[in-house]
Amino acid sequence: MNSRLPFVWMVALRFLREGKTQTLLILAGITVGVAVVVFLSELIAQLQTSMIERVLGSQAHIVMRPLEEHNTRALATDAATIMEPRTQRLRAIDQWQSMLPLAQGIPGVLAASPTASGPAFAVRGRASKSVAVLGVEPARFLQIVQMDAYMLHGRFALSGNHTIIGKDLANDLGASVGDRIFVRTADGRNEMLQITGLFDIGNRDLNRRWVFTTLKLAQNLLDIAGGASSIDITVQDIFQAEAVARQLQARSGLTVESWMQTNAQLLTALRSQASSNTLIRSFMVIVVALGIASVLVVSVVQKQKEIGILRAMGASTGQMMGVFLLQGGLLGLAGALLGMAFAFGLLQTLHWLAPDSIFAEVQLSPATLLAALGMAVGIGLLAALLPARRAARLDPVAAIRG
Repeated sequence: MNSRLPFVWMVALRFLREGKTQTLLILAGITVGVAVVVFLSELIAQLQTSMIERVLGSQAHIVMRPLEEHNTRALATDAATIMEPRTQRLRAIDQWQSMLPLAQGIPGVLAASPTASGPAFAVRGRASKSVAVLGVEPARFLQIVQMDAYMLHGRFALSGNHTIIGKDLANDLGASVGDRIFVRTADGRNEMLQITGLFDIGNRDLNRRWVFTTLKLAQNLLDIAGGASSIDITVQDIFQAEAVARQLQARSGLTVESWMQTNAQLLTALRSQASSNTLIRSFMVIVVALGIASVLVVSVVQKQKEIGILRAMGASTGQMMGVFLLQGGLLGLAGALLGMAFAFGLLQTLHWLAPDSIFAEVQLSPATLLAALGMAVGIGLLAALLPARRAARLDPVAAIRG
């Protein structure tokens, strides 16, 4: 042992070296524990990201709509009234221009975009398909949905009677870029549109239904001249969308829904995954802590005479505590580094074995690695605290005689 090492370091390393089998076993336990925590944390994070991108990649975080209409019927027996649903006509937000700055003025809101949308039929030759006309301002809408990333042909730019449709609708109609399709609404309004782009949003239903036009053309086609059927909003923190939606509803008086309401099942799944990750981490922390503590407790018992001799030679209680705390910290540090290397090797193996699976998208983030490192070292120090106090309190004479 290097005599130039500080006393605490010299004794701690010597104890670890002498209990080689115990040290290797606890290192293996910490390594596996850290590897599992790192691997599962990154896997669950990637699953959550993929789920969110798949669901929210094609929709707004918050949608503002006009209030629904109701009629009332008086009861014959008393003056009470009951609310009955009525057939909903296509309604519009007439003053949507004033709603945009209102929405963008709320903290956390990144962008807002008006949309004029409604049902129609797309016709080409003998083919006729039910579609949803979406009139948008492309520059604003791109801040809500990154349509540029989904374009197969052309750019997401609209003017005049140009339209952008999904690849599946184009296949159903037998049309392509440059062709014209006829769009007709239920009340008899119609427009001849020229296809200038095709998109694939990754959802076959949306690929078959969405027909993008300019906002003005959709307003005229759907008979909501000057209005918007909804205002789409994106926020900085998607998990704060519901709080922002409540503020918008209070200030605007409109119907405001967040993705957390319309995708309740997704939110439940995300919360369940987060709870599972927390539970797994908790069990790993307990297992690693108990492993380190048990090894160091045994070490105190086995090296009782050595501890007594060191105390008799002048080692202070603080130094003896430092010896075992250092052992716990070193075990945690070494186990964390080995665990991170193991997790990296496991991911690389899975990338190679299943290049097209979700594992191929999982990457080890610096934040996760630093958290795992800090967790392992912290657990090592806490687990070593009780054995360290026991070693420091040993009576030198009794320890040597024992």
